[in-house]
Amino acid sequence: MVALSPLTPDASPDRAEVVVLPTQPAPPRKRPSRLVAFRRFATGRLAPPLITLAILIVLWEVLASGPNAGLPPPSRVVSDTWELITDPFYVGRGIDQGMFWQILASLERVAIGFAIAVVVGIGLGALIGQSRWAMRGLDPIFQVLRTVPPLAWLPLSLAALRDGNSSAVFVIFITAVWPIIINTAVGIRNIPEDYRNVARVLRLSPLEYFGKIMIPAAAPYIFTGLRIAVGLSWLAIVAAEMLIGGVGIGFFIWDAWNSSRISDIILALVYVGLIGFLLDRLVALAARLVTRGTAST
Repeated sequence: MVALSPLTPDASPDRAEVVVLPTQPAPPRKRPSRLVAFRRFATGRLAPPLITLAILIVLWEVLASGPNAGLPPPSRVVSDTWELITDPFYVGRGIDQGMFWQILASLERVAIGFAIAVVVGIGLGALIGQSRWAMRGLDPIFQVLRTVPPLAWLPLSLAALRDGNSSAVFVIFITAVWPIIINTAVGIRNIPEDYRNVARVLRLSPLEYFGKIMIPAAAPYIFTGLRIAVGLSWLAIVAAEMLIGGVGIGFFIWDAWNSSRISDIILALVYVGLIGFLLDRLVALAARLVTRGTAST
């Protein structure tokens, strides 16, 4: 920092002496403590949904407490399903299983069908995005097939596979594969031309180009398709299990309806929503790790 010194009687009025003043370093920024960081998270992210949820529960309790209410209030739902909540690992006979095993059976079907859809969807999407002939030949067919409702495939899969579990997995696959194909193809087509030129200069083989250039460059698009696909998969398995029977959260809901256990249905819907949210967050976390934050989460 500099400053001009005042003129002395002997100094020339048109000249000023420059004096360098010592500068003090800026004080280091203090990192917020964990308590302060938690308070910021609680007030900014945690408090708004909790307050909204509390208002909705109170409103539900008031509206469902009347004599003509068709649905039970939250207090009754908790009392009716307390054993299901406190003992999720219960093991009975046949379909008489705890909520953990019901959800686990559904997740296993979703995992298998979704994994097959990822492999097939990324492969076909890369083919369509890379080859103009493949796009012209396959894209119109895929656009027609993806409009078929998922459950419409269930009778055909039951007739072909003759197994309820395999049919449910096929429904998951046919539901999840379309957004993966479409988003992967769009991502491949949007790869910058500079990347392709680098691959030509380095003389990368097709397999090396696929693994080192194509997939990393299209990863944000691919993971967008994966997030859509995992949500659709979880929706489809609940509907499919209502028809195929057996252990699973979907058949649990249908069986509870047939037995007029409305509180059990509400509890199952809460679990379905939470599991769907966790699946979406899991794929979003994987996207953030793989793409280093370039994919939207």
